[in-house]
Amino acid sequence: MLNMYPKINAVIDKMDFNSIGSDRKAVLQELIDFIQKKKDTRSPILLNFICTHNSRRSQLSQLWAQVASYYFKIPVSSYSGGVEVTAFNERAVASLERFGFQVSKKGEDNPMYSVQWVEGEAPFEMYSKLYDDPKNPSSGFAAVMTCSHADEDCPVLVGCEQRIPIRYKDPKYYDDSPLEVTFYDYRSFEIATELFYVFSKIK
Repeated sequence: MLNMYPKINAVIDKMDFNSIGSDRKAVLQELIDFIQKKKDTRSPILLNFICTHNSRRSQLSQLWAQVASYYFKIPVSSYSGGVEVTAFNERAVASLERFGFQVSKKGEDNPMYSVQWVEGEAPFEMYSKLYDDPKNPSSGFAAVMTCSHADEDCPVLVGCEQRIPIRYKDPKYYDDSPLEVTFYDYRSFEIATELFYVFSKIK
């Protein structure tokens, strides 16, 4: 049906929405409602995933939301940002490659990553930036707060239509440990499953 890379399709096939608890589904409902409202009114659906350094959780969320948008054929523009600029963490990038994404890198200090999941389509460009970067939407967007630190440090988000906390534990606590690969892949798959669940609920 869709010309996505086979390895990514295999990841999607392993998603089990029943693994998401009722409490967590209640958290996700706010994002479902925002997307549905925008779709019903034929308004642009703009999602800006925000975490402190725009390095791991917000980047993974941005990408998986865009993949889910493609998969379910719901026109969404997905963005990410932080309250500080660092770089898209190389461990998170490596996890995406293990999941079957094609990734190319340009630059060193804050590299630009070009990510593809569909043969023949333009790559999706990703790098660390502030939440109010000129490339991000300035109004009418949902600010999806993926970590508590950014949620607490961003009391005002100019142009944000709705602020939605969907927090994830940071895989960085396993950096340079024997469990690093396991937990980065676990977190990426958790984010992917929850965002695919969100998009599956849009009518």
